[in-house]
Amino acid sequence: MSLTSSPGIQVDAVSLQLQSHQVFDSLSLDFAAGQCHCVLGRSGVGKSSLLNILSGSITPQMGSVRCSNGEALQHKVAHMFQDDGLLPWLHVLDNVQLGSRLRGESGVENNERALELLSAVGLVDWASHYPSSLSGGMRQRVALARTLMESRPVILMDEPFSRLDAITRDELQLLSGQLLQGCTVVLVTHDPSEALRVGHTVTVLHASLPNRTTTFVPLNEPPRARSDAQVLEMTSDLWSVLAHKAIANEVSV
Repeated sequence: MSLTSSPGIQVDAVSLQLQSHQVFDSLSLDFAAGQCHCVLGRSGVGKSSLLNILSGSITPQMGSVRCSNGEALQHKVAHMFQDDGLLPWLHVLDNVQLGSRLRGESGVENNERALELLSAVGLVDWASHYPSSLSGGMRQRVALARTLMESRPVILMDEPFSRLDAITRDELQLLSGQLLQGCTVVLVTHDPSEALRVGHTVTVLHASLPNRTTTFVPLNEPPRARSDAQVLEMTSDLWSVLAHKAIANEVSV
């Protein structure tokens, strides 16, 4: 996926109310093209709702979401969830091709592309296996390959690695960063360390102020090591913001 084919995303004065709860009130965000943007916040702050707005599955009462060039986001988005969503009755290879199968697309080229992606995530030898024989980390690798199979320039990720052990989570963070390079990625996470390792920007949504955000912008390129000086320095500041001890517009280090 080339950088030029991946659009930036503009969230312009979006307001969303679910039942009696005001989730967003004139929220505006700007996600630059071809970068990974991490979104954090306490439970219930609206992180998943933001992804649903970006994907078009929820329509806000006010405001708009569009590509930075003015085009609609429709048909440009692929979504990767916390739950791998693999169908137990399909082999790994068929699970990777699930989207194309549902659209009635098939053929040698699709099959070859799916095998290439399984090779990229290190699972080509498991193509004929069922999901039940895979570990949690392997299942998420298949889910990543399935997401890439959609060939969309915008990737929405809703805590896809949160259920994995620490080592596997680190491995998949690095792998997804490599394979999604050039895509515009919006990654929701509860893990400040993950956000600071993989994000070009890290944005905190504030529950008590549904139109306010705090954005951290590390200067060096991701992925960053856990021992990276910026990661260590910004972790404390990020925790303070998450605990509502500080509210700012933007923090750069």
